[in-house]
Amino acid sequence: MNRFFKKVYQYINPAVNPDLAPAFDEWQKHIPTLWLLGKTGAGKSTIIQTLTGNSLVEIGNGFQPCTRTAHHYLYPAENPLVCFLDTRGLGEADYDPSEDIAMCSGKSHALMVVMKAEEPEQSGLLNALKQIKRSGVIKHLLVIHTAVNSIVDTQERQRAIDYNHQRVMEIWGIKPTQWQSQTATIYHPIVVDLIPDDEQFIGLDDLHHALTDALPMLSLLSNQQAHTNREEQNFYQLRQEVLWYAGAAGASDAIPAVGLFSVPAIQGKMLHSLANQYGVSWNKKDYAEFVGMLGSGFLLQYLSKLGLNQLVKFIPAYGQTVGSATAAAMSFSSTYAIGRAACMYLYHRSKGEPISKDQIKLAYQQAFTTVKNIADRQQVTQASKSNIEKDSQ
Repeated sequence: MNRFFKKVYQYINPAVNPDLAPAFDEWQKHIPTLWLLGKTGAGKSTIIQTLTGNSLVEIGNGFQPCTRTAHHYLYPAENPLVCFLDTRGLGEADYDPSEDIAMCSGKSHALMVVMKAEEPEQSGLLNALKQIKRSGVIKHLLVIHTAVNSIVDTQERQRAIDYNHQRVMEIWGIKPTQWQSQTATIYHPIVVDLIPDDEQFIGLDDLHHALTDALPMLSLLSNQQAHTNREEQNFYQLRQEVLWYAGAAGASDAIPAVGLFSVPAIQGKMLHSLANQYGVSWNKKDYAEFVGMLGSGFLLQYLSKLGLNQLVKFIPAYGQTVGSATAAAMSFSSTYAIGRAACMYLYHRSKGEPISKDQIKLAYQQAFTTVKNIADRQQVTQASKSNIEKDSQ
C-alpha cells in the first residue's frame, strides 16, 4: 500500500513540472461567454454590474478589445469563470458580426439580446441578429426587455414588449406558441428594470433563473449560500479558484489523450495552491491520509475512470461528441469535489484540529454529485435547445 501511495504521490507531483499552459489556454478558449447584443444605453452595463456584484464595471471600463467590433470583460479578473462580450459597432451601418460569431464558436454561450421597451427602432440589432442566426453557431438566446417602467400605461408597456419580442422570435425561427404560452420556460420575454440608484431591481430573479437555465454552469458562480460554520466560510472564499481549476481540467479532458496527463497535474497544482492559502504544505503522509479519507477504492476508481474516459474519446463519432463531453464533465466534477474535500482537510490541519474521515468523504461526495448534476443539465439543455430550433424550421 505504501508503494501504491508513493506512485500516486509521484503521479500528481512529477519530478519535472509539466507545462500546463496549453490546458489553461484551452479553458480560456471555452470559458462560458455571455454575448450582450443591444444599442448603447439599453442597460448592458447595469446587467453586468448586477450579475457580478461589481458596481464599478462599465462598458468601456474594465473591458478589453477582442475583435474590431467587440470588447470583452473577464470575471473574476483573476482565474476567470465567465466572459461578457459587448458588441461595440452595432449602431454602425456596416457592422459585420462574423468576428464576434467566431469568438463565441465552440464555447458554452448565450446571446443576450437587450432591448429598451420604449425603443421600437431596432433595425441595427435585428440585422445583426439575422447574420448570427444564419451562422448556426449560437444556440442559446435570451431576450431581455429593460427600462419597462418608463412606459407608465401597463397595456401600452405590454404591447411594446410583445412588439420587440415578436420580431426577435421571427428571426430566430421560434413559433408564437413556443414563447407566448404561460408554461413556456425558454424564449419567454425577460422583463427587467434595473436602477441601482433607486434600488429598483424588478425581474432580477427571472433574469438569474433564465441565465442558469441557458447555462447551468453559471449557477456555480453564486456565492449566496448561508455558511453554517467557519470552515464553510473559508471554502467559499476559495470556491472561485477551485472552479477555475475544475474548468481547466474539464476543458483539457475534452481533447483525446490530453486529459490523461493534464487532469492529474492540474489537480496536483490545485492542491498545492490551496495548501498555500491555508499556510500548510503537503507531504506523502498527508496525501495518503487525505486520499484514504475519501473512501476505500477511491484511487482505483479515479484512475480507472480517467483511463476509460480517454479510451472512449477515441471511438469514432461518439467519442468526439458524447464521449468528450462526458469525460469533460467527469473531470470537472471530480476536480471540484477533490478541491472541496481538500479545503476541509487543510482547514482542520491548519488549526491543529482532528479531522473526521466521514466528514471529508461526505464533502467529496456531496460536491461531486451537485456539480455533476449541473454539468449533466448543461448537456441536456444544449440538446433540448437544438431540438426546439429544428422543430421550428
